[in-house]
Amino acid sequence: MTTTDQRPLGSPFSATSTAQDVTVGLDLSGIDAVVTGGYSGLGLQTTRALTDVGARVYVPARRPDVARTTLADIKNCQIIPMDLADLDSVRSTAAQLRESLTKIDLLMAVAGVMATPERHVGPGWESQLAANHFGHFTLACELHPLLAAADGARVVVNSSAGHTLTDIRWHDPHFRTGYDKWLAYGQAKTANALFAVHLDTLGRGDGISAFALHPGKIITALQREMTLQEQIDRGWVDEYGTLTATDFKTPAQGAATGLWAATSPLLDGLGGLYLENCDVAGISTPETSMDDGGVRAYAINPEAAARLWDLTLTATGATPIP
Repeated sequence: MTTTDQRPLGSPFSATSTAQDVTVGLDLSGIDAVVTGGYSGLGLQTTRALTDVGARVYVPARRPDVARTTLADIKNCQIIPMDLADLDSVRSTAAQLRESLTKIDLLMAVAGVMATPERHVGPGWESQLAANHFGHFTLACELHPLLAAADGARVVVNSSAGHTLTDIRWHDPHFRTGYDKWLAYGQAKTANALFAVHLDTLGRGDGISAFALHPGKIITALQREMTLQEQIDRGWVDEYGTLTATDFKTPAQGAATGLWAATSPLLDGLGGLYLENCDVAGISTPETSMDDGGVRAYAINPEAAARLWDLTLTATGATPIP
């Protein structure tokens, strides 16, 4: 990937396209997909859309009982317990998948947390970085043999326009000098984008491509740790929790870009790109509002991506990709 690749391709889809718009007419029979968070919000829409066109979907779930209830009417779907913030759990799930599958064609990293109170997990890791980035990083590394065994696997990582809030805080990634829940979220989303950049670099020899994306603004369970007043103050909802903002997508529209990333032939031969509104995003300047779209240069910087990869590999002890 070069910065010259980071520009729109002229996709036939747009910000208003839905998951069903993107997948209509596709036949994904024989495709094996792993969708984290595939039982709620955008993940649920992703699971439904993929299974509707023939894919077999495996859903790692922190709440497997809830997942089984939610996905009870969906055929071609299997739930596996997993907690992204617990790397032993991630490794166990990856081992189960390696034992039962011969390949993985799609890895969709949809699960995430946002603006949570200060928490630390593992050896003192900031919890948003741990769940959003460390967990997905470890899962992808442990599943690399299955991705490499597929014919052109794609890894799709949900980042966010929230990445514009901050670059990686190299001096203090775990907020030991004072916590800010929005900067912690922004750092985790920048990490998601950089993860896709370097995973694409390492995976190219095995036919693996990786993409990060902003799904758009959507009301889902992602806001579960925000108070109603916080959402009112941001102009998202009214006092009854009813959506009032006009620039939000539906969950079906929010899942569209990830599904486009997973299936579009326009992206053949490309990778390491940041996407939005079912197309490749342009590069935004530091003065650009996050609501105006685009990706900051620091979130697609190859040197920063390699540096973060090494930092994360050391921290997690994940299996290195050859």
